[in-house]
Amino acid sequence: MNKPLVRIKHVRTILNTAVSMIILVAVWQAVVRFGDYNESLLPSPLSVWNAVWKLIVDGTLWTHLQVSLLRFAAGYVSASVAAIILGLILGRIPVLWGFIDPLVQVIRPVSPIAWSPFIVLWFGIGNAPAIVIIFLAAFFPVLLSTVTAVRKMDMTYLKVAQNLEVSRYHLFSKIILPAIFPFIASGLHIAVGTSWIFLVSGEMVGAQSGLGYMIVDARNQLRLDFVLAGIIFIGLCGLLLDRLIGLLENGINKQWGIVKDS
Repeated sequence: MNKPLVRIKHVRTILNTAVSMIILVAVWQAVVRFGDYNESLLPSPLSVWNAVWKLIVDGTLWTHLQVSLLRFAAGYVSASVAAIILGLILGRIPVLWGFIDPLVQVIRPVSPIAWSPFIVLWFGIGNAPAIVIIFLAAFFPVLLSTVTAVRKMDMTYLKVAQNLEVSRYHLFSKIILPAIFPFIASGLHIAVGTSWIFLVSGEMVGAQSGLGYMIVDARNQLRLDFVLAGIIFIGLCGLLLDRLIGLLENGINKQWGIVKDS
């Protein structure tokens, strides 16, 4: 796709986003105005904007955001690396995966928050429980996408590697991983959303800092304008993290010569 068309597409995306936000704010303001809601029950857009500005100016936002992002990075990166390595191994050993798959399918649907009583008992209070919850939320989507991709991989690649007597390390790093990375990337995108959601949930139950804690603290003070401000920050951060993973995916695809039209 040529550059002018790409620019037009980006401008159109920005305009569509701006129009959507304007419509959302207008509907929100109309509901507050004509629904005769009390500010304590449904803050107006202006009240929430003032709360957003205050959180930015006094540094509260940056303090909690930094903590949340560090926890997210620790849990998400460790889960992704572990899941990809384990997925590459299990995908190549169907017999072993046959025993592990039922266990994964039993544990995977359980919300990481359901494990929070045990996590707090085992890891204490602080950063560790939130990181463990993020790890659990990110691990299974990446693991399953990796195993599935390896098992569905075109066997021609493996036959060529066998004929060329490629070592086991280079088989994984130079052939299997580049061939299945587009499928792994789908799991990485899913894992970003789920782990960010459960990060906030984990901070609501077992932490004294972070965006989730900030929302709980505002709720306890009955400051719903600050609650909505926190929700807005969480949504924007989730969007930016997803876009960051997309940029990383495009960079790795180009490095391996897997260029997709955008």
